Amino acid sequence: MSTLLEQAIHAHGGIDNWDRFRTVSAELDIGGAVWHLKGQPDLFQGIELAAALRRQHVAITSTAGGWRGTFEPDVVGIGAMNGAAREERRTPRDAYQGHTQPTRWDRLHALYFTGYALWTYLAIPFLYARPGFRTEELPDWHESGETWRRLKVTFPETIASHSREQVSYFGEDGLLRRHDYTVDVMGGARGANYASGYRNVRGVMVPMSRRVFAYDDTMQKIDEPLLVSIDFRSIDFHTE
Repeated sequence: MSTLLEQAIHAHGGIDNWDRFRTVSAELDIGGAVWHLKGQPDLFQGIELAAALRRQHVAITSTAGGWRGTFEPDVVGIGAMNGAAREERRTPRDAYQGHTQPTRWDRLHALYFTGYALWTYLAIPFLYARPGFRTEELPDWHESGETWRRLKVTFPETIASHSREQVSYFGEDGLLRRHDYTVDVMGGARGANYASGYRNVRGVMVPMSRRVFAYDDTMQKIDEPLLVSIDFRSIDFHTE
């Protein structure tokens, strides 16, 4: 494990504390320009989440929308809360073949993307210490009057996420500031994901707010439009 990753894990609460937990639950709102572009505005406003932390399994419930969905890497499904017919898609990543950034999505496209994205975000940086992940420290980055250390992370093929290679930026306090990736299921669209509003939740430092923008060829953030917003209203970790 790299020194930077060790420091980041310690700053976020430590691996021993993290390993106590098996699941996470949350209430949150997701918005931004991407959802209008994809034809699914407000789909993830006012949702509840329940996720496993040792495997990729996420359940999302929208009381207002009257639906409940589940994500796993090999299958996503969504149905009405009253038990009415459920839509399901196996090998869901195959359904994005030929997609570009403006390609419209159905609800299962949106659910797969959101499921793997939230699972990834909630597990960083502890996720990077798992078997199969490779890390490499990059030169420092200067932004917002701060110096951020950067860690390039190569994901194993067994983990569904935006792309195989991603970069996390950590402040002098060791907390995640920014997370860069390209989005394979959007034809390689770029995302610079800014984490802020940290809260101590059972000893884990969690960013309650995330804002995602595009970035240019020099890795500089493009301020408009705001692509994705994520605001957690509550979050809790559980040992069972």
